[in-house]
Amino acid sequence: MIKRLSLALAALGVATAPAFAHLNPAEHGSFAAGITHPLFGLDHVLVMVAVGLWAASFRGKAMLAVPAAFVGTMGLGFAAAIAGLPLPFVEPVILASIVFIGLMVALALPFSVAGMAVTVAFFAFFHGHAHGGELGDAGAVSFAAGFMLATAALHAAGIALGLGFARLQAANEKSVLTRAAGLATAASGVALAVAG
Repeated sequence: MIKRLSLALAALGVATAPAFAHLNPAEHGSFAAGITHPLFGLDHVLVMVAVGLWAASFRGKAMLAVPAAFVGTMGLGFAAAIAGLPLPFVEPVILASIVFIGLMVALALPFSVAGMAVTVAFFAFFHGHAHGGELGDAGAVSFAAGFMLATAALHAAGIALGLGFARLQAANEKSVLTRAAGLATAASGVALAVAG
């Protein structure tokens, strides 16, 4: 169990190392630029891992439906940005998503899977719009495929982390470690908002 948790943490650490931050699409290709984009923005990493933690804390259908709602709606937000649809408050809502989802993980409030999916979809639209606004010279389809794949990987890392935490504390219905990670996520979101 500890070994799996260590592997999940190591994978997350490697995935978010700053060495490849925001590759230049002209030099590295649109897909590679899309892959790296969410991996090297702390705001993106925090919320995407938190979505996985939240889904894992409810198990069952939530572990597929909640990340799928995020990734799918993020694609719609990206398409809206590419189409030139303006969206106000993109950055504030992205920061709010970190705090809100972190608090949902920390508080372990009862939530329906549909409610969770709708909640993350709302925030995902803004994340996708931000990606569309940062497209630059990248090809839209390959860039979107890259950031959607990276997002799904971060959700999977959050799920693995949440399941690992739960196994370490099998006696608790909602893992104290998962709740602490949610609180740390929310606090990080507040810190990012204050710093920005």
